[in-house]
Amino acid sequence: MKKLILSVGIMSLSVFAYAQKSEVSEAKKSWDLFQAMNQAQNLKKNLENLNKGLAHTDLAIAHEKTKNLAEPWALRASMASAVALLDTLNEANALAKQKIAEEAIVKATELDKKGDQKENLANAQINIANAIQSRGVRAYNKKDFATAFKIFTEITEKNPTDTSMFLNAGVAAKQAGNYAGAVKNFKKVIAFNVPEAKNLFLEAINIELINLKDTAAGLASIEEALVKFPDDPDFVGTQTDIYIVRGEIEKSQVSLNKLIAKDPNKAIYQFLLGETYYKQALGVQNERVKLDAKKVKEYNALTAKMTALIDKSLPFYKKALELDPKAVHTLEALKQIYAFKNDTKAYEETNKLLKALPQNNN
Repeated sequence: MKKLILSVGIMSLSVFAYAQKSEVSEAKKSWDLFQAMNQAQNLKKNLENLNKGLAHTDLAIAHEKTKNLAEPWALRASMASAVALLDTLNEANALAKQKIAEEAIVKATELDKKGDQKENLANAQINIANAIQSRGVRAYNKKDFATAFKIFTEITEKNPTDTSMFLNAGVAAKQAGNYAGAVKNFKKVIAFNVPEAKNLFLEAINIELINLKDTAAGLASIEEALVKFPDDPDFVGTQTDIYIVRGEIEKSQVSLNKLIAKDPNKAIYQFLLGETYYKQALGVQNERVKLDAKKVKEYNALTAKMTALIDKSLPFYKKALELDPKAVHTLEALKQIYAFKNDTKAYEETNKLLKALPQNNN
């Protein structure tokens, strides 16, 4: 009798163990069916099928006989990650399934000593990455820029070499008014030496100067940019403008004279050196406008100062035009100067040159 009872007990355990292994088989059936039919079925049907499969993995990973097998965990990762990607209607459910998938990937990787589930786990990770990215894009399209920034940042933390997500994070941060975040992410992209590095530097510098109103940070970024793009006129020009605004004209002129000594035929450097004098003249003009009309002596003194500065700028503008006869910015500056000096002949000649340029003949 005891033998009989023992035999029945062994049979019951075998049947139960088989039942648990069948949970893995049923989970696999659900996953195979999804892979075969997902394009032909609607979202509701796909989610039903995936949830059914996940329910089978719930049982499989709970039982002693199958909880330490890599396959049920890998199936769980595959199906949960698919739900995370597909369920765009219920974000809470998608996030919950993403968490399940992430935990399953960790466990399956730990158990998969032979690497049999390597490809499945890699696909699950791709699903998760795409799910997060899609949520970020949806948030951005809804103009929820703060959420989009948070999501894109999450992606960069998971994959710190994904330059496109750093760029997305920077764009979303700027749209959200998180200017420091925008600069930080644009500089992350720049560090990868991407082809857009120069434009991203210009964008970061513009944000620092315009949005953050931090000229010290802007100058520091220009110095960084000039290391990557030595003597680049765009950065040199912005640097010149900052020095002029800050009243540090000598710094700008020293820098520009060094550049001219290195490359005297670079028209933009000649133009920018002319700007250091001309913009000072405009500053004096603003002072003169604010002056009490009765203060004739002071008015005349400011006029003389302004004229002297304009006269200093003129040779550099002329040299710039000689080196680049089609430079609109140089012709415009010269036209303004000749108008101020009442030099009608030079004004008309300059205006004629401007009108003759192709862009003005359309």
